[in-house]
Formats: sequence, structure tokens, C-alpha cells
Amino acid sequence: MSYCINPQCPKPENPDTASYCQSCHSPLILQGRYRILKKVGQGGFGKTFLAVDEQHPLKLPCILKQISFPTLDPESYQTTARLFRREVMRLSQLGQHPQIPLLLAHFQYNQNLYLVQEYIQGLTLKQELQQGLFNEEQIWQLLRELLPVLQFIHQHQIIHRDIKPENIIRRTSPPINYQKPPHLPGENKLEKLGKVGEIVLIDFGVAKLLTGTALIRTGTIIGSPEYMAPEQTRGKVLPASDLFSLGVTCIHLLTDVAPWDMFDVINDCWRWRDFLPSGGSVSQRLGNILDKLLQNSVSQRYQTAEQVLEALESRSSIVSQPVKNVESLALVNQKLPLLPSVQSLMGRFIPQIMTLDENQLISAVGVDYGKLQYLLAVQKWQEADMETWAVLCDALGKRRKSYFFRDDIDNLPCEDLLTIDRLWVKYSQGKFGFSVQKQIYESVDEDYGEFCSQVGWLTYNMHFRHQGFKFRNWAPVGHLPSRIWSGGKKWWSHAETMAKKLDKCLL
Repeated sequence: MSYCINPQCPKPENPDTASYCQSCHSPLILQGRYRILKKVGQGGFGKTFLAVDEQHPLKLPCILKQISFPTLDPESYQTTARLFRREVMRLSQLGQHPQIPLLLAHFQYNQNLYLVQEYIQGLTLKQELQQGLFNEEQIWQLLRELLPVLQFIHQHQIIHRDIKPENIIRRTSPPINYQKPPHLPGENKLEKLGKVGEIVLIDFGVAKLLTGTALIRTGTIIGSPEYMAPEQTRGKVLPASDLFSLGVTCIHLLTDVAPWDMFDVINDCWRWRDFLPSGGSVSQRLGNILDKLLQNSVSQRYQTAEQVLEALESRSSIVSQPVKNVESLALVNQKLPLLPSVQSLMGRFIPQIMTLDENQLISAVGVDYGKLQYLLAVQKWQEADMETWAVLCDALGKRRKSYFFRDDIDNLPCEDLLTIDRLWVKYSQGKFGFSVQKQIYESVDEDYGEFCSQVGWLTYNMHFRHQGFKFRNWAPVGHLPSRIWSGGKKWWSHAETMAKKLDKCLL
């Protein structure tokens, strides 16, 4: 079926082969490319349709959003259209994240503005809830997967405003290889990474893009009332507003009770525990996190997604006291064996690294590793990460802060690479190091997306080098050293190249 998007059309349904509406004669293929199949949603600013790209050989599906401003005079509309064109490019940047739909195109037609976005095949969490309540472990997993997405969009000055189960989809098929429209700037989006089973946050419409413009000012209310933070109902939104909505989403998934029914208006507090299924319970740690997400007062709530992630990570953190100097750490290393779980993960390579001569910082080209040893010894992980980049450059004779490509890794002197790795392994108690990352990479069958999931990395590069990395003792095994030195169009190949290099060096 073809669907007519003319809002005055008396009979929008049309045959598949029709090019013009049989009722109102409006074109059914927009831009000579996008055929509308059906309407799938409607909001305050317009409608959402399922469409198909007729120009693609496989006629791939996509989502088309129609944004209407019927009350604007011509001059105001031109201003709106100009703002739209400027701000929509931010959405194209967000779409590089594997858990946010790609922006495929945007255009104007008949005084309406249009976005064309990636079609995500899967079930929303609302649909999953119809199959049964979520348990505690599923909520932990949801928070771990979704909070980095919120952190990403908030860093791009975007507030979603409508976090709810209907706007969260679990991908059930691999991302579609859409062809990038020629008029959109940026790198080829065919290289975007994504995987089956991951959570995808949808419904990034014009309301999110025009925040702070003449259209979306303080006082404009956008979102679903049951999931809104108190300040949002008054027209004011902050990153913490999205976190509140995430908390409401979690308690709804745990109970399948309408959010407003769980709020005690007399005592001005949430009573969500009272609605857990018979015999059901939530651990105190998760309960405390949800309670803080749900605080009515912004000042009492988590302020950033990173704060919530740190609270989640502390669930399984290992407390470690910083040491004063290299000598005292050497004594600690003699007394504390590797944790069994870490030791089993490391396999046969870590014993080789750990038994290298501790008293010699070997370099084939005369690099001084004293500073790196000191920074690792006192657990200054971020400074040590930067120094690692610096000494890698020194070992290759490159200018410091130069990016590394595949050939650079291949040409690293083995003596230097093993010294750097041994220092990381030794002073992290076997938790960090290139050889640690190698073992994890190979344990997931060299799947880079799964590798990133295991070591706690994002599957894309942030604008600032160290964004997305955690320089804490409780960071996941293999999280450090970071990949800030990796360059090139296929920067993610560094894991494979480094693993092969270590194989050669250890033979």
C-alpha cells in the first residue's frame, strides 16, 4: 500500500503501484525517492511514517518524519526552515552512535520539513513488557546500555525529553547498509558499527534539535507527562530531566503499573516498591540508584549520566588504596596474587610478561620509561595513559601525540612494546595492559563491538580524546591503556593489529 501524506486527503490509502494519490492527486513518492507505506505515529510537531527508498536497489525501509508549522507566517517559516537546516546537522552527528538511528536525509516540501532516518527492526521495551515483567538483572543491563547513550547526547547539548519504553528498541537484526545521500557532510555511514540485541534510543525529532531556538524556549512542554520530571512539566529541561524519565521507565518495567499510580501525591514521593509482583524484590543498591533518579528536586537527583554510571560500576568495584612510591608498590605486588578471575582470563601470555626482569626497563632505541613506571605505580591512570602514547611515539621516532596506523604498530620494537605492557600489567595487578586486551579480543572471536562491550569502551570515537574512558581502579578488566593513539579511517583495526604484533613479540 502507498499512503498519502496530505493532511486534507479524504482517503490516503492507495495501491502499491500508484505514483499519485487517487483521491487528492498529491505525489506519493517524495523527492522522487521515498514512498510512504503507512503512518506509525503522531506528535505535537507532526507525524511519523514508515517509508521505502525506491532508489535503493533493495528498496530499503526507512522512517520519515513530517514536521508541520501551520500557524507560522511566511517570514517566520523561513526563519524556522533556516534554523532547521542548521540544527539538523547535529542529528547527523548523533546518528554516528550505533545506538541512535542514522539521519539519512532532510528536505522541505509544501511548507513542511522532513527527516529521513534509519529504520530499526526490533521490539520496543513496551512490547517486551507485554511478554513479562523485567527482573533486576535486566534493569541493571538496561542502565549499563542506555546511560552511555544519554551521556553522548548530553555532551552534544541535546536533551531527548521523551525517554520512555516506547522510545527504546532492542535491535533484532543487523544495521542496514543505507547509502549515504550525497548532500550530507561527514564520513561514510556504511562504517557505522552496531549489533543484534543492543538497545537503540529513538524519536530524535525536531523538538530535540531546536532547543534554545526561537521555537523551543523555556516554557515549551514536550514529552510524555507520566514520564516527565517536575521541572520539565514547567517547561525547563536539563540532562537530569532525562535521567528522571529513565528512572520512571525502570520502575514501570519492574511493575507494569502506570507511573502516576505509583506516586503518592499526599506524601509527595514514589511508592514503586509497593507495586512489585508478589514475592518480588529489588536489591538495596539498585533501589537506592532508582530512588535517586526519581528525586523530585533536581539538586537531590543525579546530575549527569556519568554519575549514574559510576554508581553502577561501584556495584562490582575493587577498592584499592593508592601507594606512595614505586618501592612500596613492589612490596604490595609480592603480597597480593592476581585475582583468580583475572588470572584465568589472561591465559598463557600474562605469566610471560610478569616474569620479565622487573629491574630493567628495556628499550631497543633508548626510551626512558621511568616516568611511565612512576605514574603507574602511584595509580595516576590518566597521566599514565598519556605518557604511554608519548613513549610509543618515542619508540617509533615519531613526534609526540602523532596518531598510529597499522604499519606503525607493526614497526614497534618488541622490546619497547613488551616493557610498556609489562609495566601496565604489573602495576594494575594484571587488570590492564595490551596483552590483557589481546586475550579479551581473542576470547570474543575478534568481534570488535563485543570487545568494546567487554572492556567498557564506546564503539565510536568521541570529539575529545579521553571522553568515554574511565581512569579508575574499578574500570573493567582491559579498559586501559585507551586507544587515543589509534588513527586512520579504520581505527578500530588497532585491536587486531596489536594482537598480531604481541604474538610476534612473544614467540
